[in-house]
Amino acid sequence: MGLYSIYIFPPLMDWLMSGAVFQRFRTDLLQSTRGEVLEIGLGTGLNVPHYPVGVSRLRAVDPAPLLPDRVTERIARAPFPVELSRTGAEHLPYDNHSFDCVVSTWTLCTIPDPVQALQEVRRVLKPTGRLLFLEHGRSDDARTAAWQDRLNPLQNVIGCGCNLNRPIDQLISKAGLHIVQLDRFVMEGVPRIGGELYRGVATPNRTDVSARPETDAR
Repeated sequence: MGLYSIYIFPPLMDWLMSGAVFQRFRTDLLQSTRGEVLEIGLGTGLNVPHYPVGVSRLRAVDPAPLLPDRVTERIARAPFPVELSRTGAEHLPYDNHSFDCVVSTWTLCTIPDPVQALQEVRRVLKPTGRLLFLEHGRSDDARTAAWQDRLNPLQNVIGCGCNLNRPIDQLISKAGLHIVQLDRFVMEGVPRIGGELYRGVATPNRTDVSARPETDAR
């Protein structure tokens, strides 16, 4: 990790993603989590204060030690046990069918092999478990997607491995998970190339729940 990725990028992203809109998105997504929960890509721990009392334990993985003092402080304030493992999501150190919920927020854009990570998510979820995801990714507008492709090499550098153009729903389905709820919308106040959001729920097995209509907030 270079000086930029250690000293500049982490505090900048922590500041940007701790804004009121991001916090509201986190609360809305996480309000239904319960039981044994796994978060892939803990980052600086911004999700931790938004988990509800129904969580009995949070386990998290992240190979990058971003702002460790802030992470430690946020974990210490949690009303439930939190265990952090410094490993990537492609090889989760947990038994099959261990978790009621897995959470991924603004993470699948950066994981080197997102399909393998999602296959691991499917493995560790209980048969009745759910993946809750909130990610930015590839636009369904052809012109925007073309710009995402053009700018992606630059984004990889300034975003420390972040990709603008990953089709999140396709990656989830390719890993064998079944999307039962999906909202697509553009985050207000964010350029469309980086503000195209995917928010939803996926399960390791097919269910009778129908996908909700897409939400167009453009």
